[in-house]
Amino acid sequence: MPQKRLKALCVRKIEPLAKFHDRDGFDCGSEPLNIFLQQTARQHTTRGISRTFVLVEEEASEPKPILGFFSLNLCQIKSESLSVEEAKKLPRDVSGVRLGRLAVAKNLHRQGLGKILLVAAMKKFMEIFHTAGGIGLFVDAKDQKAKDFYEHFGFISLPSNELELFLPVATIQEALAHGA
Repeated sequence: MPQKRLKALCVRKIEPLAKFHDRDGFDCGSEPLNIFLQQTARQHTTRGISRTFVLVEEEASEPKPILGFFSLNLCQIKSESLSVEEAKKLPRDVSGVRLGRLAVAKNLHRQGLGKILLVAAMKKFMEIFHTAGGIGLFVDAKDQKAKDFYEHFGFISLPSNELELFLPVATIQEALAHGA
């Protein structure tokens, strides 16, 4: 069977980062993101600072190669940092979820895995929203290319910092309802 055909049959899944994942073998092309995954992500999970989720092939043997990952943490912001339209509807301090990091292994770029990870992050946000609330998902884009990626999915720049973006809960709900 051709190699491409075999890859298509692999079932991929999102799971919490654990000891049996191959963190050292991951390379997304960004040293800070690689270092976070390799040296910090599990410590943050243990300390309750953030949670990291990885995309893996379900049937991979251990240590499971990581195809991509994202991390989430709770955040609180001043509503005044949002657009005037959003801010006037909210109390002064509002909570949300920060998409701290999102990365795809560099040999798998441009294959739709970033979208898979972002949709998974939106679903995790909705789990948190149904338990504790929150106005949306926030992300700090590392550069213009990352900003463009997030804007493609409906994120909007905050007036205070164009690389800090926000995806309102209503937009997340709509995207997930339409099979994002």
